[in-house]
Amino acid sequence: MIKSRSKDAIWRALRPVIAASVGLLVGVAFTAMAGEQPWNVLRVILKGAFGSTYDLGLTLFYTTPIILTGLAVALPIKAGLFNIGAEGQLNMGALAVAAVGILCPQVPQPWNILLAVTAGFAAGAFWGSIPGWLKAYRGSHEVITTIMLNFIAAGLTGWAVLALLPSLDSQNPESARIAPSYLLQHFSWFGDAPVTWALPMAVAAAVLVWVLFRFTIPGFKLTATGLSPEAAQVSGISVRFQQWLALTLGGGLAGLVGVAEVMGNSGRFRIGFSPDYGFIGIPVALLAGAHPLGLVFSALLFGALQKGTAELDLETTYVTRDLAAMIQAMVVLAVSAEGGLTLWRRHRLAAKSMKPTRVKD
Repeated sequence: MIKSRSKDAIWRALRPVIAASVGLLVGVAFTAMAGEQPWNVLRVILKGAFGSTYDLGLTLFYTTPIILTGLAVALPIKAGLFNIGAEGQLNMGALAVAAVGILCPQVPQPWNILLAVTAGFAAGAFWGSIPGWLKAYRGSHEVITTIMLNFIAAGLTGWAVLALLPSLDSQNPESARIAPSYLLQHFSWFGDAPVTWALPMAVAAAVLVWVLFRFTIPGFKLTATGLSPEAAQVSGISVRFQQWLALTLGGGLAGLVGVAEVMGNSGRFRIGFSPDYGFIGIPVALLAGAHPLGLVFSALLFGALQKGTAELDLETTYVTRDLAAMIQAMVVLAVSAEGGLTLWRRHRLAAKSMKPTRVKD
């Protein structure tokens, strides 16, 4: 019995990995239609992502915000909600981090770092709490409100940077520089790649979210709300509060992306700094089945795709880095197909078990 359960657990863990590998190979195989050798394209992607310590560092740099936005999507999924607003939430968080670094240069270390991290989380949480309140108390659909708030956040942060915190030493659409004491030191192991303590922070956030759902009563309440709001309400759980809390915490996690970007990379807020990290977090969360620890590895896969496909512009003739979007789509489709197949098989087995058996005379 124990061996059977362990085999089932291993198979459940390997299924999304196999499905993601199939999706990756199918996506790469499409490059043959463009006149490229698929194995050469795969070699370029792998070399670009892991070919040197610097390449690995950039892969980890891309992975860091993807972990956080994946968590921003996965946590509300556990509560039965779908957060499409991580892009706006991370922009609000990055703006708050930059504002603290510019306006509070005299705060001593390490309190300044703690202040900036708290500001980034709080700004993202506030932006996530708006659709959370609208969902819980007004019945508005969170998908619609979070999408709309992405555009509002883009306009608001753009205005704030250019009107309130403008850069005086650059013509680019970006804020002034934060105080040097707010900058996070790069890990020397990866050369000049901007890998900082933001990476362990993102991994720690994933562990904390896992602990929340695995061992705590608040996590149980969020899960119960997602599984059956009616049963949760009957059991004395405030479904409205849990829905608001899920989107608020998700927004806060997305807001921490500002720590990785502003304090760990650019030293300022740059308009349009995110290559759609908030939307990449959606397939990352789905690939991991909204599991916080599995999400770290799916984020690494998408981070490797972000970095590895950048080399396609130089190393191939007919394929560009836009291939990353197609490969990501194929990975998501493969994982979705695997999940649908598993569900279909369960329904078939359940139907067979419910068939009446004939009793012999």
